[in-house]
Parts: sequence; structure tokens; C-alpha cells
Amino acid sequence: MSAAETPAELASTTHAAHIDLEIGGMTCAACAQRIERRLNKLDGVTATVNYATEKAAVQVADHSEAVVAELIAAVEKTGYRAQEPAPLTEEPSAASPAARDLAGLRRRLLISAVLTLPVVLLAMIPALQFPWWNWVSLALTLPVVLWAGWPFHRAAVLNARAGAATMDTLISLGTLAALLFSLYAMLFGAAGDPRLRHDFVFFAEPPWASDAAHAMGATNIYFEVAAAVTVFLLLGRYFEKRSKSQAGQALRSLLNMGAKEVAVLREGTEVLMPVRELAVGDEFIVRPGEKIATDGTVVTGASAVDMSMLTGESVPVEVAEGDSVTGATMNSSGRLVVRASRVGADTQLAQMARLVEQAQSGKAEVQRMADRVSGIFVPIVLVIALVTLLVWLILGPSAESAFTAAVAVLIIACPCALGLATPTALLVGTGRGAQLGILIRGPEVLEASRGIDTVVLDKTGTVTTGAMKLAAMHSARGWSLRNAGDDELLCLAGALESASEHPIARAVTNAARETLGSVAGKLPGVSDFSNHQGYGVSGIVSGHTVMVGRRELLRQQGIEVPDDLAGLLAQAESQGSTPVLVAVDGGLAGVLIVSDAVKETSAEAIARLDGMGLSTVLLTGDNSGAAHRVAAEVGIEEVIAEALPKDKVAAIRALQQQGRTVAMVGDGVNDAAALAQADLGIAMGTGTDVAINAAGITVMRGDLRAVADSLALSRRTLRVIRSNLFWAFGYNVAAIPLAAVGLLNPMLAGAAMVFSSLSVVGNSLRLRGFKGV
Repeated sequence: MSAAETPAELASTTHAAHIDLEIGGMTCAACAQRIERRLNKLDGVTATVNYATEKAAVQVADHSEAVVAELIAAVEKTGYRAQEPAPLTEEPSAASPAARDLAGLRRRLLISAVLTLPVVLLAMIPALQFPWWNWVSLALTLPVVLWAGWPFHRAAVLNARAGAATMDTLISLGTLAALLFSLYAMLFGAAGDPRLRHDFVFFAEPPWASDAAHAMGATNIYFEVAAAVTVFLLLGRYFEKRSKSQAGQALRSLLNMGAKEVAVLREGTEVLMPVRELAVGDEFIVRPGEKIATDGTVVTGASAVDMSMLTGESVPVEVAEGDSVTGATMNSSGRLVVRASRVGADTQLAQMARLVEQAQSGKAEVQRMADRVSGIFVPIVLVIALVTLLVWLILGPSAESAFTAAVAVLIIACPCALGLATPTALLVGTGRGAQLGILIRGPEVLEASRGIDTVVLDKTGTVTTGAMKLAAMHSARGWSLRNAGDDELLCLAGALESASEHPIARAVTNAARETLGSVAGKLPGVSDFSNHQGYGVSGIVSGHTVMVGRRELLRQQGIEVPDDLAGLLAQAESQGSTPVLVAVDGGLAGVLIVSDAVKETSAEAIARLDGMGLSTVLLTGDNSGAAHRVAAEVGIEEVIAEALPKDKVAAIRALQQQGRTVAMVGDGVNDAAALAQADLGIAMGTGTDVAINAAGITVMRGDLRAVADSLALSRRTLRVIRSNLFWAFGYNVAAIPLAAVGLLNPMLAGAAMVFSSLSVVGNSLRLRGFKGV
């Protein structure tokens, strides 16, 4: 291959391919735009770079090693790092760009914080200033500004090459100006005197009034300003990077939910092997309580399969020979032999992972509020500093006074408090949230909460408990055993079902123990127990022949269901409940109705959301009857039922296209893609890891009322961040004119930054008093 060949020319006859790249070294959205422009200049390449996920999605003609190498080279020529991401099932490598950036920031932050503390104390407390303290401060400050602050300087240079100025530019210029000016004062002025005393002076004498400008410039040093600004900004950058490092965890959790090993039949013998080695056509065994290794078709056996984590259906699905089963679902009862039909990236689980990834990458970038303001603020500050320098060179008593005034402008504008505005509010807000059982992922989540007007709720495990429970029981007309009625019916059925592992059986047994006041071991014993795969169970209880199961099981024994109970069966099924028939000694005894129970707090939670002016929608994979029954019980008017995972994503997207800003609340794997697609994802902590990792907010209590609290806390925290930013900029903007006319020396600039930082911290601490809705 020649160096001139482009990705399109490498495989002009092949279909388009998709390549993902992890990008390292980005510090703001401008970096992402710069890389994107560079990649799109390559022939045959269409690229999108997402700063939030630190990834580039590239469409090329062919996915080959040569093409990937050329793309990586293009990114590196722009001044950044790139590599292909590791497989989703693997933990992030320590050598990945994101991991290297995070580790580097942590190292720089810790070392610079240790070095900066004595510098600040020495500068602000004259009593601590020993002989040669100024030179010690210089020695401590140099590595902080030049080494720890290198990411800011590097970004400023890259921005300058592209003709752009960002907050990194201001940080770099401000810290370097403070360092260089202090170094000048030590080498060429009186500030290098080992006996120097650095008084904490707020206001300087106007330069035009005397020779104060020369004295000020020659005796004052501002190492604490340069070092403290660097540390505060590193702190903010570290928290931002750490939040981003979780990208991809949702997808890894999703794929890791599947079975790890599988028992494959080889010439009639079971061979244990890793699931990744399965091939289409292999037959494997799934025992009760095991996960199904991959998508396939049942060859022999019958069982109930719990598919709730993929479909949202709370009722287990009965499967038998010829039925399809899905990988990662749980076999609840019988032994199955399954023939693999899809493996690896073709499985439904892998397809769901791609849905989550696409929903995440399709989101618009959330740019920090400080970055948005700095787009205007930074160029203005640079112009003011330059104008100040030129005017003082023309009108001032000396070049030193001109430089002093210009440096004061840069330092007072240097965004020390901005480095604390977001992380302090986020730390206090999330800390208070943790006390209330609410986990907020990052500042972009807070921004998303601001415009939410619609809350979409999954049913199973969110509005309902997600666990099967006996909802009702009806005795057959004329049936009675020792005149005990329904209690005796439940006792016999519960005793028989105690020998089964089926989820419905557990619901019946638990109800029998609760209703009758029995404990484990006190229910009547069972003999001659038989499991009729896919139909029900039978056995002898207290000398009576008892059968519990589906209508077909009783028909096989010649037992018919009368019209009155048949109507109950139809009604229960239409509402999404599961009816279970009970026969005793060859006669129909009654029917037990099992369903997913609504949480006690759900109706109150819906009322709270309504009180906040939010519309609520129930979105579920259950049938329409069950969905409307639950919605009516808790007070939800809008219902979307029988939705598969991809349908849930489409439903969220349709609401967004109507102009709504949507928060999605869910707890299952089947909700993960919808959680990612929504403007804000809220996961119930009692649900699966993938749902939690795909969401921006996690409600750990499993109480739907906490969803309202989470939205209120998010909005409150966002308001605090915005007010922090206002005051942080306010101090700077108010002092810039004073610095420009020479009434403010750089020492006062440093003091103003300390004061603005304290006000930001104090404002953030108000969040500790949040009590909920």
C-alpha cells in the first residue's frame, strides 16, 4: 500500500464499514471539533467526534489494519492520542487513552496540592515567612505551574495554532504571567531579598501618584496565585474526567450478564466450554437455575423461562420442544437441551448492547456552562489585557507599571472560582443525594434535569414490585373440604407448590404461609410429587390427590372448568395476571390468581410528580390489560404497552419529536437503551447493573417517591452551580476595570479569587439542607 492511498481507495469495492476510536488528550469541545475536521478531510471518511464519550465514530469503505492506522495517524498529527477500543466484555485497559488521562490528572492533582499548600500559607500569613521563604516558594511553584499545569499550556498552544482561545488559554496565560512576573521581581527587583516580608495588602497606591508602580513590581511575588489556580482547575478537570471514565461500563455490564460457561453435547457426552466458543448448531444443556447461554431453539425438555430482564414481562414464559429461547434469560424449572441459532454479536443481548451504544452516541454534547460563557469572556479579557498594556506603555511612568497592570487584569480574570463552581456543588449535592438514596452521575445530568417535562415509567420493578404475588383466589361452586373453604384450598395448593422452584409456585407457597400463619416445615408434607413440564404439578397432600396448574393439565384428567370460573380466567388473563387452577381428588376446587403487585408508594409518587408539573407515561412490555390496570391504580393516564426494547427507544424518540423533554425511569436490561435515549435516565437501584450504568441518576431505595426527590435535588444543584458561576465571573468582571486603571495590584487579584472561592464553597454547602419534595 502506498502512503498516498486513502481509506476509500483501499477497498473501493467493499461495503462501508464502521470504526470506533478512543480519543485521548481532549480538554474541551473545541478539541473534538478540531479532530473531527481533520478526519473528515480524508477522502472517503465521515467522522463524528463526541467530547462527552471521548470517542470518534468513523464511517469508511473498509475496516482494515491499514485504514485504522491511517486514522490514528491523522488524530496524532492533530496533537491527540487514539486507539481502537477494547472489546466491551473486557475492563478498560490501563493503557487506554481515557485511563492514561485519568491517572495522569490524579497524579498531577495530588502532587501539585501537596506542593501548593505551603506556598499559599507562606504568602498569606506573614508570621510564617522565614528567611529565604520566597525562594522556597519559587522552588515549590515551578513544578506546579510548569509540570502539573502542562495540560492547560498544551491545550492553549493547540488552540492558538487553530486560531482559537478557550478557558485553557486564559488559565495558561494567567498562571504563566503570575509566575514570570514574580520571577522577574525576584531576579531584577527587591523581591529576591532573602529577608523579604510579603504583607497582605489589598489596595495599591495608584501608579501615576508616585513611583509606586516600580516598587510594587519589584517587591511583590504571586507564586500562590499561579499555584492555587493550577490546583483548583486540575481538581475540576479531574472530577469531569473521572465521570467520563465510566463510559462503556453499561455495555460491558450488559454483555457480562450472559452465561460464562456452557455444557455442550459432543457425541452424547457433556463438555464444559466457554460460551464464546459456541458455534451455530451446537446443542447445549440448561439445568434449572442456569442462564441460557445463547439464542437458540429447544430440542428436548420443557420449562418456565424468566425473560423479565429482556422483555419486561413479569410472568415466566412456558417453553417446550420447538420453542425459541434467548441468551442470558433464566431457566426456572425443567432441564432443557437447546440448539444454538445465533452466537456472539448476532444474539439479542448483543443487539441490545448496540442499541444502548447508539442511543448514547446519538446524544448532543453537553458543554460545560463555564465553557459556553468563556467563549465570549476569554477573548474579551485578552483584548482588555493587551489594551491595558499598550495604554500604560504610552501613558504610564514605566514599562514595569504597564506590565503590572496587564498582569493584574489576567490574574483577576483567571477563573479560580470557576474551577470550584461545578465540583463543589456537585460534591455537596451528590453527597446529600447519597444520604437520601439518590446517586447523580455528573454535571451533564443536572443540566438535563432542568427542562424535563415528561417522566416515562417502566412498570415491572419500577411502579410494581417485580415479584409474583397471590392477588385473589376463588373456590369452585359447591367445593368444600372439612368446611374450611378458601383457607384449605390455599393450604393444599401452597403445600404442593412448596416442592416446586417455579416463580408462580413460590408466590402461592408464600401466600399460604402468610395467610395461614405457617412457617417453613409446618405446611403439610407432599408425596408422589410429579412435575408436568409446562403444565403444572401434582402430588399427595394430607391424603388428598392435588393438582395445580394450567387448564390443559386438568383437561388431561377429564376435569372441565365451569363457565363462571372460565370467565374469571379470561378476565385475569386480559389484565395481565396468571390464573392457576387447583383440583382436589379429581374435582375442580378453585382458581388462584397471581400477579405483579403495585408498590405501596407508587400512587403517592405519581401525585408528587404531577405536583411538580410533570406529565407521566407508563411504558411497558406487558400486555395492554395489565398496563392499564396498573396505570389506573396509581393515577397515570398515558399508557404505552407491549413494547419490546427497540420499541421503548422508538417511543422515547417519538415523545422527544413532539417537543417533550423526557426522563425515563426503569430497572431492567430491557430499559437500558431507552434510559440512554432519554434526555435523562433514572434507574431504580433494585434493578440490574446495566440499567444503573446506562442512567444518569440511580435511585437506590427502590421507592418511586425518590424519583421526584432526585429531580428536585438535581434542579436545586444546577441552580447552585449557575449561581456559583455567576459570582465567580462577577468578582472577576467587577475587578477588571480596577486592574486596568492601576488601582488593583496582582496581590489583591489573588485575594479576590480566594474570597470568590470561599463564597462558592459556602453557596454549595447550602445543598446540605435539602429535605426532598
